[in-house]
Amino acid sequence: MEATEAPPELSFVVPLYNTGEGLQRLLTAFRALSLRESWELVLVDDGSIDGTAMAARRAVTDFPAPVTVVELARNFGEHAAVLEGYRHARGAFVVNLDDDLQNPPGEAVKLVRHLRDSDAEVVYSRYVEKKHPWARNAGSWLANWCATFLLGKPQDLYLSSFRALRRELVGRVVTYRGPFPYVDGLILGATNRIATLEVEHVERQEGRSGYTPRKLIRLALSLLFDFSVMPLRIASVLGVLLCALGVLILAEVVLETLFVGQRQLGWGSLMGALAVFSGAQLLMLGLIGEYVGRAFLTVSGKPQSLVRTLTKHEKPLSA
Repeated sequence: MEATEAPPELSFVVPLYNTGEGLQRLLTAFRALSLRESWELVLVDDGSIDGTAMAARRAVTDFPAPVTVVELARNFGEHAAVLEGYRHARGAFVVNLDDDLQNPPGEAVKLVRHLRDSDAEVVYSRYVEKKHPWARNAGSWLANWCATFLLGKPQDLYLSSFRALRRELVGRVVTYRGPFPYVDGLILGATNRIATLEVEHVERQEGRSGYTPRKLIRLALSLLFDFSVMPLRIASVLGVLLCALGVLILAEVVLETLFVGQRQLGWGSLMGALAVFSGAQLLMLGLIGEYVGRAFLTVSGKPQSLVRTLTKHEKPLSA
C-alpha cells in the first residue's frame, strides 16, 4: 500500500489464537460487509501453534479491503495482542472483536457508528444475554466487580472485550509498554467519556474459549497489581486491625493476671492465634513481593509482545 494513500475510516482488530477452521468463517463474514466507509482489517496471531498465521496470510491475498497480518513470536495473551493490533491500525475509529464470531462484524459496525455520532471516546458493548459458559460469565462478573472496587469503574458499566475507540484514545492507550497489559484498565485511566450500546451476542459455533483458568488468574492479577495499590492499602488496614487485636489480647492477659491470677493457657488457642498472625504476615509479604516482582520485570525490560512477521496486503484493484 502506498504511503500517500489516505488512512481508512474504520479499523477492525481481531486477535487470533489457534483459530483453525474458524478463520475462513471469520473472513467470509467480513467479506460480506457492505460499508460506505473505507475500512481495513488487522489480524493479530497470538502465537498460534496450528498454522493460523500462515493460513491468514494465504487467505487474504484477494481480500476486498486492506489487511495487515501481525504474527507474534509467542503467546502473549489477548490484551497484549489487542494492543499490538491497535499499534498497526490506522483508522479514525478502531473496534476490536474476537475471532469466534460471537460478536458479528455487523454489530461491530453498529458500535463504531454509535461512537461516531456521540461525544464519547470509547463505546463498550452490553448484552441482553451472554452466550458464554457459566464459568466464563462468573469470571467476567468477578473481574467487573474488582474493576469497580479497584479502578473506580462506574457500576453500570460492563467491561467487554468488544469495544470501539477513537483514534485519539488509541494513541494514548498504546503508549503503555509494561509487560502486564490490561486494556480496560488503560482505557479507564485515559478517559471518562464512555458510552455503551446493546448488541447481539450469538452462540459459539465450534471450539472453546482460549481462556483457561490459569490465564484468567493471570488476568485477575494484572487487574489487582498493575493498575491499583488497593491491595497494599488493604494489607495495611489488616495489619492495623491485627495489631489492635494483639494489644487487646495482651491487655486482657495483664488484667487477668493482676486480678484473677495466672491460669494455664490452652495450647489450641495459642496455636490458633499464631496461625492467624503468621498467615497475615505471609499474606502481606506476598502482596509486597508481587508488586516488587512485577516492578522488577518491568524495569528489566520484559517485553509486552514481540512481532515475528508483519504482512500487509493491498486492496485488489478489481475489488
